[in-house]
Amino acid sequence: MMSLDDIEQGIELVDASTGPAAAEALLEFSEAVLEHWVTAKGEAPTDDRREGFRLLALHRQGAKGDPSFNACRETCREIAYHYNLVTMQPDAAETTNRVEMMRLVCSHLYLFISGKLQVAGLGEFCCSSKPIRLGDDYEQHRLKEA
Repeated sequence: MMSLDDIEQGIELVDASTGPAAAEALLEFSEAVLEHWVTAKGEAPTDDRREGFRLLALHRQGAKGDPSFNACRETCREIAYHYNLVTMQPDAAETTNRVEMMRLVCSHLYLFISGKLQVAGLGEFCCSSKPIRLGDDYEQHRLKEA
C-alpha cells in the first residue's frame, strides 16, 4: 500500500496538462487514501464498484459504522464528476482547469482522511479539526472549554 506521504506528494506532482492521464492518477491517489481508512478500521479494501467507481465503493465501505465519515461523501462524488469531465471530453479547452479542480478536491479528501487517522478521538473531527489546527495546544484548549 502506498504511504500517506507518497499520496500527498503524488497529488501535488500530477501534471494537469496530461489531461486524462492526470485524472486517472488523481483517482488512484484518492482510492489509495480511502484504502488507508478502510485498513485502519480492520477491513480489507473492496474491489467492488458503485456507480462505476471503486472510489465510491471504498467510501461506502469506510462509512459503515462511522456516520461522521459521510462528510466526505460529496467530495468522493465530486472527484468522480471531475474524472468523468476530463476523460469524456479530453479535448475541451477547460481540461487543464478541470484537472486542477480535481487536484484540489483530491487534496481535500486526503486532508480529511489523514486528519481522521491522526486524531485518536474520531468523533471530534470535522473538516476544520481543532486537534490538527491547534497542534500541541489542543489539550490546553480542551481544558479551557471544560
